[in-house]
Amino acid sequence: MSNGASATLESHNQTPRKVRLVTDLVKGKSVPAALAALQFLSKRAAAPVAKLIKSAAASASAEGGSASGGKEKFENLIVKNITVESAGMLKKYMPRAFGRASLIRRRKSRITLELGNQKSEIRKKNSPTSDFRTP
Repeated sequence: MSNGASATLESHNQTPRKVRLVTDLVKGKSVPAALAALQFLSKRAAAPVAKLIKSAAASASAEGGSASGGKEKFENLIVKNITVESAGMLKKYMPRAFGRASLIRRRKSRITLELGNQKSEIRKKNSPTSDFRTP
């Protein structure tokens, strides 16, 4: 990635549907604002998502992931993109009446996070795009 950093949590033992409630809250926010919001959120997925954001911010500041080659400041980073996908499931059976069995699916999540530089994102929004066609 040219600016910012990325981090991935491969196998989190919670359903993607429940994790998306937390990730939708922090998408597009600055890193300090996202961490502050997650600190007071009473959801189980808040702690792993906060840890993932801290990890990506640390790698952005350590590697100097900006286009200019300098180190990224913690305050200048924003959560550019965060996606939650299914990471497989553990299948087990529960005995039921009359000799039957029901399938229990323990779903897992894969969380992928991209951080970007706040200044470059503002520049992209204000720049003219080539998507507009003139008649």
